[in-house]
Amino acid sequence: MAKLYDDKKTHISTRVAGTIGYLAPEYAMRGHLTEKADVFAFGVVALELVSGRPNSDSSLEEEKIYLLEWAWQLHENNREVDLADSKLSEFNEEEVKRLIGVSLLCTQASPTLRPSMSRVVAMLSGDIEVSTVTSRPGYLTDWKYDDITSEVAIDTSYFNSSSASTSMVGDVGNSPADASKPMLGDTIEKGR
Repeated sequence: MAKLYDDKKTHISTRVAGTIGYLAPEYAMRGHLTEKADVFAFGVVALELVSGRPNSDSSLEEEKIYLLEWAWQLHENNREVDLADSKLSEFNEEEVKRLIGVSLLCTQASPTLRPSMSRVVAMLSGDIEVSTVTSRPGYLTDWKYDDITSEVAIDTSYFNSSSASTSMVGDVGNSPADASKPMLGDTIEKGR
C-alpha cells in the first residue's frame, strides 16, 4: 500500500488500488494516500492476527461476516476477548484487549484520529496507555443504515405492487427483503 512521496506533502492523489477491507476510507473514496492509510491497513491486519480469521468471511453468521464491524460490536459490549482466536489454548486477556483497542484506533474514519505508527508501537509495547477509542466510525454506521433503508424500500414496493397478496402477512422466507442481505458486500464493492 505504501508509496514514496515527498514528505512535505500531506497526501498524494492516486488511482485507487488495493484489497477491499484494508483500504482507508479517504483512499478508497477519494484516492488520497497518506501514511495514515497504512495505519488503517495495519489495524485491520492486527484484528486478523488476534482473531485468526480474514477481514470478511461470508460463511459466518451475519454479525460476524465483517471482522471490523464485529470487533466494534464486541468492543461496545465490553466483550473484546470474544474476538480472540478460539484455537488459542491460553492467552493474556489484557494483551488481547490492548491489541484490539489499538486496532480500533487505527481504523478510525478520519486519518487525524488515527495514531502514528510510532505511537502504535508505544501502545502495543505498553510504553504508553492505549488511548480511548472515540466512537464507531461513520462508514460502519452508514452501511448499517443503508442495509435498513434498502430493506424498507424493498418491502414497501413489494406490498404496494399489484402482484402482492391482499394479506400483509406472508412467508418471511419468500420476502424480497432476503435479496438485500448482501447489501454491505455490494456497498464495499462499489467503493462507498
